[in-house]
Amino acid sequence: MTTEQSAQRRGRKVCDPAELRTLFLFEKLTDAQLEQLCVDGRIETIAPGSVFREGEPATYFYVLMDGEVVLTKQSSGAEIELVRTEHRGAYAGAWMAYLGDKVEQTYNNSMQVTRSSQFFVLDAATFAELMHEWFPMAVHLLEGVFFGSRNINARIGERERLLALGSLSAGLTHELNNPAAAAVRATADLRDRVAGMRHKLAFVAQGTFDPKSLGALVRLQEEAVVQVAKAPELTPMEAADREDLLGEWLADHGVDDGWNLAPNFVQAGFDINWLEQVASTLDNATEQVFHGAIRWLNYTIETELLMNEIADSTVRVSALVDAAKQYSQMDRAPFRVADIHELLDSTLVMLNRKIGDDIRVVKEYDPALPPLPCHAAELNQVWTNLIDNAVYAMQGAGTLTLRTRHDDNCAIVEIGDTGPGIPTEARSRIFEPFFTTKPMGQGTGLGLDISFRIVVNKHNGDIRVDSEPGATTFTVRLPLHRPEPSRIATGADTGPTVDGHS
Repeated sequence: MTTEQSAQRRGRKVCDPAELRTLFLFEKLTDAQLEQLCVDGRIETIAPGSVFREGEPATYFYVLMDGEVVLTKQSSGAEIELVRTEHRGAYAGAWMAYLGDKVEQTYNNSMQVTRSSQFFVLDAATFAELMHEWFPMAVHLLEGVFFGSRNINARIGERERLLALGSLSAGLTHELNNPAAAAVRATADLRDRVAGMRHKLAFVAQGTFDPKSLGALVRLQEEAVVQVAKAPELTPMEAADREDLLGEWLADHGVDDGWNLAPNFVQAGFDINWLEQVASTLDNATEQVFHGAIRWLNYTIETELLMNEIADSTVRVSALVDAAKQYSQMDRAPFRVADIHELLDSTLVMLNRKIGDDIRVVKEYDPALPPLPCHAAELNQVWTNLIDNAVYAMQGAGTLTLRTRHDDNCAIVEIGDTGPGIPTEARSRIFEPFFTTKPMGQGTGLGLDISFRIVVNKHNGDIRVDSEPGATTFTVRLPLHRPEPSRIATGADTGPTVDGHS
């Protein structure tokens, strides 16, 4: 059966093998192969409008013969134009059909024609069959490149995550060590103070205090405990002035080491009026009894202060552990609805040591921002990369700004720094894999690439940068309403452009 007879039998426009040979995609095929294409495919004229939509089942492979096509992709609810071309031979559609069920066979972008355009159209299953029949070695090579590249990207991404985790673990270890060491020191000091109180208790048991004075002393002790709990915050200057006054008062009343006791009384919020109350309560007591009472109260104050320090330290340790769990999303579903502010805050805690004391952190959160359906642990990796880059750019001093807002069904996260800015020639390349402006050995060039993949490919979002000297801001847009995760591309590959190039 001739090509023309076959076409007429199927009700298709006649396909001319010689015309197909003029397309770069088919120019090296044999006459028999071109004849076969004309038997299996068809020439179709498509009116202006949509040809296929992103996410639909990929059923046809299209090769442009005449006209103009536009490829677009969804990003943050907006249609982003990828390619616009009139180039004969440009192809799009089910180009990954040769991979079969090894990958999801859906259109990874949308195609429309701007004017009446002519295509050579081939059924996806036929395209896959011809690829395997005509180019078996090429298919194996392409499969190897496709899956090898995806595996390499996954491994590199995993290594990047492990490197980041190692750095964060070192910082977290340091952060945990401080309150843990403080708790250990406070516990040791508390043991000494309790021993001192036992000694004073033996002193009281000797009958040194009459019942009335002892009762008054116990009441003062209870007042001291309550006062420690509500001690005011003093500036260093205010504390020093009070310590001088209390030290002088204790010295005037014969307490030899009053200068050592004064800081404890000041830290607990006591002043001379309270010490005068102690003196009047023990008005008829001997000097030995008075001094013993002062030291007894001092031990009481110290034990309360030390127990507060232990409590603060353990609370800090617990908060760090909670932040680490929030950051890693331990015991959480990979995809869930999360509070984006909690994710940002946990990242700040994990990076606290790297941020340091000379970088001011400004948080401008939108309290009305609703929870976000997301891969929370992976978004934390994005925040880590962006904050880490901002801190590096500021070289340890400046202002780090985290801002959130709600815009057009999207959550907007802005991370800004006051560093020197990104060089103009580098701005168009910063999301390329392995591109970095950092010195050799200080950057892999993968942080922003991975962030881009997570935001754009994994969350259907968008990430962009605005930079000038003294003000660089990365803006991340994340849709507040998400499709099922199974409908979201998980790889980094977006397919070739409409002219057939990656």
